[in-house]
Amino acid sequence: FRERMKVITCQWRDLHAKEAQLKTHMEESGKTLKENDKMRMQALKKAIRERENKMQKESELLRAKGKLEALRNKHQKLCNRVQKYSIFNKYLEDVVKISQFEEIREVISRYKTLVRMHKDLLQSQQRHKEMSEQAKVLLDQYMEEKEAEILQYKNELVQLQLRFDQAQSDILSWETRWADIQNTTAKKTQELGTIKLAILNLFQ
Repeated sequence: FRERMKVITCQWRDLHAKEAQLKTHMEESGKTLKENDKMRMQALKKAIRERENKMQKESELLRAKGKLEALRNKHQKLCNRVQKYSIFNKYLEDVVKISQFEEIREVISRYKTLVRMHKDLLQSQQRHKEMSEQAKVLLDQYMEEKEAEILQYKNELVQLQLRFDQAQSDILSWETRWADIQNTTAKKTQELGTIKLAILNLFQ
């Protein structure tokens, strides 16, 4: 019985030792698990941040691509517009060739001067109308003449616009009409300024 109790006592002592070791191991394992969980959470947060950064960069990249595509479209439209309106530059060059002007900017400057003169003339007419009742009849007659001229200018402008539109689809017809305009201009020297003004209005 003593021998048996001694054996049991040794077994209990070993069991307590193993239990202490197991407890120590469990504490160490707990600490390791906590550290692993902490590292895992940090890694998860880092992964989430990286994913958010990636999504943000992808979104910015998509926006940048959209802006780039919009700029390309705008550039293409501007190129098309420049090509479309290049005919007007050629038209003005032809006007310069048959006129006393040497450069296109002189034609434009002349147009602006005529517009300014026309505006000043209308203002002067209004002032004269307000200044004198005696000159009212003459002024009304003058205004009627100017309105008739303006109407004539508008009619000529409409005709020129129609000719210009026709020229885009029919170059030969346009050249024929332009030759007619040149012949008319040579015959009617006094109307040269009027025709130039109409052409410049068309260009504007």
